[in-house]
Amino acid sequence: MPIHIGMSFNNDKAADPEIQPMERNIIELKVRNCARLPSLSSINSALRELLNADQRYVNQISEVIRRDPSLTSRLLRLVNSVYYGLSTPVNSIEEAVFYLGVRQIRQLAMVTPVIEDFQRLAGNAPFPWRKFWQHCIGVAIMTREVINNLTHPTDEADYVAGLVHDVGKIVMASAFPKHFVRIHDMVDENDDELNNVERTILGIDHAELGSIYLSQHNLPEIMIETARFHHNPEQANHHARIVAAVQIADLLVRHAKIGNSGNTKEIHNDEWLNATGWRILFPDDTSNEKMLAHAGFKRSLERLPTILEGLV
Repeated sequence: MPIHIGMSFNNDKAADPEIQPMERNIIELKVRNCARLPSLSSINSALRELLNADQRYVNQISEVIRRDPSLTSRLLRLVNSVYYGLSTPVNSIEEAVFYLGVRQIRQLAMVTPVIEDFQRLAGNAPFPWRKFWQHCIGVAIMTREVINNLTHPTDEADYVAGLVHDVGKIVMASAFPKHFVRIHDMVDENDDELNNVERTILGIDHAELGSIYLSQHNLPEIMIETARFHHNPEQANHHARIVAAVQIADLLVRHAKIGNSGNTKEIHNDEWLNATGWRILFPDDTSNEKMLAHAGFKRSLERLPTILEGLV
């Protein structure tokens, strides 16, 4: 029988008076003291410019990658993953760039500093962070898959939006570590939605918390809207299509049980198939494109775990 959140909270309140809902002004003040994510303001600009140039020379790209040992390590792990099915291991950056291609390199260049910044911000809060990073990257990859069914993106805004959609959970671990631990203990014990437990115990959920953090650091509106409305894309004001794509990607990755978002509630087929984001992306419910998209997403999910093992 599910535990009643309010009753459980009241019983625990006496045990630790620090774990109680907070006023909005206190929450905002604590969030303001969280470290910045420099990678979101400037993501490897030299590499980005090089990859966007008309002439893309493998040796030039390789030289830029060599300056970042963490990026080099991820690059070689990814290209040697089972997903690429190579008969002999790839040991040189030039070969890896050749196999992966420009788009994968550009996305990898973004993932590397962002995840490292995320890890520093999360601190030592107990949580399966590696699985959580896999969830974030998986949502980024699937967001691009969803968007590709509608248009050909000219930048990486959709990918970055998917990558940072759950930044509020990381901020919560950083600014409110005791609340964070209590929330996830409670989620593990009952079948309620994570957002409900967060609001009961802290007084705010991760979606709103993430948008506060990104707003305070003057990050792009598309990131702020995605963090705030990725569970309710119909409420987004200016970037509803990308927010809708992130919602569907998030549900798909959770449905496939890839990584760990921190929300243990199982996502059944009808939940992702009937998500509100579909009406934003495909207003015509009988659209053939929508049905083809469903099949394509299923195939992408099958190979996603192997890709993520190579990345994180």
